[in-house]
Amino acid sequence: MASSAVAGGDGGGGQSAAWPLSLRAQVVAGVVMAFTNFMVILDLTIVNVSVPHISGNLGISLDQGAWLITSYAVAEAICVPLTGWLTDRFGSIRVYVACLIGFGLFSLVCGLSLNVGMLVAARVGQGFAGAPLMPITQAMLLRVFPPARRNVAMSAWSMTVLVAPAMGPILGGWITDNFSWHWIFFINLPICAFCVMIGGVVLRPIETQILRRSIDAVGMALLVFWVGCLQIMVDIGRDHDWFADWRILALGISALVGCLVFLVWELTEEYPVVNLRIFRHRTFAIAVAAVSLNYSAYFSTVVVIPQWLQTTQGYTALDAGLLLACTAITTIAMSMFVPRLCDRFDLRLLITIGSLWFAMLCFVRTGWISGMAFGTMAIPQLLQGFGVSLYMTPLIQMSLGSVRPDEVRAAAGLQNFTRTICLAVSTSLVLNDWGNQQRADTNAIVDALRPDATVGSLADAGITLEYGRNLLAGVVNQQAVTVAMDHLFLIASIIPLFAVSLVWLSRRPRPLKQMQAEQ
Repeated sequence: MASSAVAGGDGGGGQSAAWPLSLRAQVVAGVVMAFTNFMVILDLTIVNVSVPHISGNLGISLDQGAWLITSYAVAEAICVPLTGWLTDRFGSIRVYVACLIGFGLFSLVCGLSLNVGMLVAARVGQGFAGAPLMPITQAMLLRVFPPARRNVAMSAWSMTVLVAPAMGPILGGWITDNFSWHWIFFINLPICAFCVMIGGVVLRPIETQILRRSIDAVGMALLVFWVGCLQIMVDIGRDHDWFADWRILALGISALVGCLVFLVWELTEEYPVVNLRIFRHRTFAIAVAAVSLNYSAYFSTVVVIPQWLQTTQGYTALDAGLLLACTAITTIAMSMFVPRLCDRFDLRLLITIGSLWFAMLCFVRTGWISGMAFGTMAIPQLLQGFGVSLYMTPLIQMSLGSVRPDEVRAAAGLQNFTRTICLAVSTSLVLNDWGNQQRADTNAIVDALRPDATVGSLADAGITLEYGRNLLAGVVNQQAVTVAMDHLFLIASIIPLFAVSLVWLSRRPRPLKQMQAEQ
């Protein structure tokens, strides 16, 4: 009954009564799904500024603390493809509620963790439970809202993808500084309870049809195998001299072979766990590639900046979070205008302007130095929000607007899967490259300084030899970390340019509102 109503309505005034949800229910459902997606993505970055505190409290290194970020992202990436099978087998709303409950329970375990093993395991559980929530909320927007309102609804949903990573550090910083890192996980509990109670009732009329389909167990096993090998390789590669170590080499070969076998299997399986056939839509494939590239570049800055501020610039977790939150201000402001722009202009043009703007702001930040004033750093962070909102929303609309109606759920899952895989791998690669660049810059600075002569000059000025060496080492480390970060900003400025070149290889996409109205 709900399905026929959804298919028949057009969002116009004459047929609004036939829509399964009233306007009030649509608004409530939209808020609940936005809160859900915001919470899941927030947990990717809320840990960022707390990694130094967690590492110190649990007695682990910062590199090991990075596992808290990548383990969550990898678990999400592995489980996202299961969304289609889960929703077909049990219904979208039932899966939505069950995942919310699971996410809340694993958040509780994270907050109660006593050691790094328990915390990483709980973060993996969070990732598994939270993974289906992103594609479910994205796909369900098309059932909650009539075509006339879908463009605005999808834009609001897209804003959570951008605002949450920026808000995570400030919220995590405030909680860590004023309470303890345990509470960055406990705050998920009331959000989960609210979304379960309200969403489970409001969304019930649009529950999807249950289909009895067998699960692609072989495809799932291959997915876990090659993604796991890839992530472990990039996480520990730096500590084992990369492919000079036979274990890293074995992991790399296993990931490559596993990925190739996975691709062949999924393309020939009748009901694949990852429906790779959707990539036959050229516009969808290009949009997914572009959103993955741009989001990886954006997220890499979100990972690096708070660690740089806290480890070398003397910032508290809250102050580091405030700097990143500047991006959220302009992103939210732009959310009021992007839907109208998407209706009036070619989405590829908007994506190009947004990507070039973001690339320019990344290039500007290659000139950051130690000791910069907060306001000086806040300006590019503030301006960045205009660019990321202008390319992210059109890219998401471009991807979903290029597939058939019956492929929307699978397309949403595949889009989130690809983006999350790129995010997890890029996070590890960025942290590895940052460490390697730090060592190279340290050697270059030491050669230029001639430390023996510098320490001697300090001794002539009345500074003890030991104190002079420690002082010099601290300055060298601070400058090396900063120069290495500028190097990462340079790389981040190049990636959006490649994404732009891909976008113009696609056909001109139709706005989501127009595409859905025609369907």
